[in-house]
Amino acid sequence: MSEPARVVMFSGGIGSWAAAKRVAERHGTDNLTLLFTDTLIEDEDLYRFLEEAAANVGGKLVRIAEGRTPWQVFRDVKFLGSARGDPCSRILKREMSNCWLTDNCDPTNTIVYVGIDWTEAHRYTRLAARRAEAGWRYEAPLCEAPWLQKHDMLLMCKEDGIAPPRLYALGFAHNNCGGFCVKAGAGHFANLLRTLPELYAHHEAEEAAIQPLLASPQTILRDRTGGDIKPLSLRALRERIETGWQPDLFDLGGCGCFL
Repeated sequence: MSEPARVVMFSGGIGSWAAAKRVAERHGTDNLTLLFTDTLIEDEDLYRFLEEAAANVGGKLVRIAEGRTPWQVFRDVKFLGSARGDPCSRILKREMSNCWLTDNCDPTNTIVYVGIDWTEAHRYTRLAARRAEAGWRYEAPLCEAPWLQKHDMLLMCKEDGIAPPRLYALGFAHNNCGGFCVKAGAGHFANLLRTLPELYAHHEAEEAAIQPLLASPQTILRDRTGGDIKPLSLRALRERIETGWQPDLFDLGGCGCFL
């Protein structure tokens, strides 16, 4: 059998760059594709990083986009994404990448790589098992030794002469969707409000504007104070913070787009 095609889910995050580096170092770049699925609301610095990181790794950078933003998807499906469900990443990430793989690769001679690291190996195990049922082989190079923490990857990136994506320096856990994520928690959105208030205002307005389209009121966040779980709008979170209320800053949530 010929050398397998190797496809890295190249998200623009530091983990996908580090995973791609390992793949390139182990197998070369002749059959390497770096696949980026664009949600069209990415931070502008992601695109700078994407180009520099791809040039650093080698291989072919491929960008695909469904054409809608997450908010357009929410309006079309009449469902607001949250930890309960993520039509945005399902449609704009998973379905798009799966369609590209089906159209461009032979599952019997392709290995797909993701940037999940050893701290979240359980996520990789679930993903690999599910995709294996569809005939695809998935691997996570960062779930293997030598073990790396995120700060190790950021340092490696700088040592290679690449400035890491700016969202990390602003305190965000990932570099996807411009610092917005419907799976994120109150701590994440508190940081968005503090560092990028105009962007927070945009998403607050979008959350309010979509309500008439929904069968019942929905919010991205949940209020867990007092033991009861209640809806918490981005407007309500902002107003609380403006009065001095302190959210749980460790309530960051998780992106996990390819899950």
